[in-house]
Amino acid sequence: MELEDSGPQTIMEAQGQSVALGCKYKPSPADTGDLDIEWSVVSPDTTQKDQMLVSFSGGTKYVHSENSLSKGMSFSRPDPSMGDASLSIAAVTPSHSATYQCKVKKSPGVDTRKVSLVVMVKPTVPRCWVEGAQMVGEPVSLHCKSAGGSGPLTYTWSRQSGAPGVNLEQQDSATGELKISNHSWSYAGLYLCEVNNAVGSERCQVHLRASKPPNRAAVVVGTVIGCILLILILLLFIAVLYWKLRGRRRNDKEFSNEIREDVPPPESRPVSRRTTRSSGPSHHVSYDPVGGTELSWSDDVHSDMPSSKNPVYTPVQYDSKYGYAV
Repeated sequence: MELEDSGPQTIMEAQGQSVALGCKYKPSPADTGDLDIEWSVVSPDTTQKDQMLVSFSGGTKYVHSENSLSKGMSFSRPDPSMGDASLSIAAVTPSHSATYQCKVKKSPGVDTRKVSLVVMVKPTVPRCWVEGAQMVGEPVSLHCKSAGGSGPLTYTWSRQSGAPGVNLEQQDSATGELKISNHSWSYAGLYLCEVNNAVGSERCQVHLRASKPPNRAAVVVGTVIGCILLILILLLFIAVLYWKLRGRRRNDKEFSNEIREDVPPPESRPVSRRTTRSSGPSHHVSYDPVGGTELSWSDDVHSDMPSSKNPVYTPVQYDSKYGYAV
């Protein structure tokens, strides 16, 4: 028994694609026994048993469904006994990445072959953008980044339009960055970034512009004038605030000077000099409109004083402190 291409082989395929793992054989005239064909997954752990996927024995094909990888697998030919025992996988996924073994036995001959399958994800459409002010004389860089895809990813920048002879050597194929240290009008144009891996590629474009840098002297002068105006506005604000606070203090001071001291309450009156009629003579006070003085007289209520006597008027003093005559 002899297998064609019996040495190890590595196959790389994109996710979702179908793949065939070849296993063609040629029995010798001495091989007279029954034909047995087995496809299995080689366990990375040598202490573990290999997992059977599909087999052919006694003229019957078998799919070992206990292994989840066997779903979508089958022999490529309707009749594997015709010398082609290749294995077909309908739609590969990253979980199919493994080492497979084909074993063909026809007593007394037997032979095996191992095939490694690597399932990779194609790069997603990258995003292109420009970093920098795109001013003449300034540094600028072009970036390209793919969000998905099996590594390693390789980025390549090329120019689609613009002046010829532009140097694009300062590009990093691993990061997708194209650096331009001294931007000029000749660099302006359309650029294309292509990202690829072993199973596919994608592209994006970006337009690089070039513009005249602003007048630096005018920028400096404008900045200085702006700072001076800002300082003047700040000083004016402080002056207005100071003037308002000073005016408020002056008004508060004038208002406090206008407040008069309250007049103290009047003292209590002395005990009245008037006594009861039974204890002594009564005094009467009248106001003399002519002299402007108050007069007082007393009526003797005793029986020994004649009632016909005229009252005797005596001047009294008016005490302004107590508010009545004393």
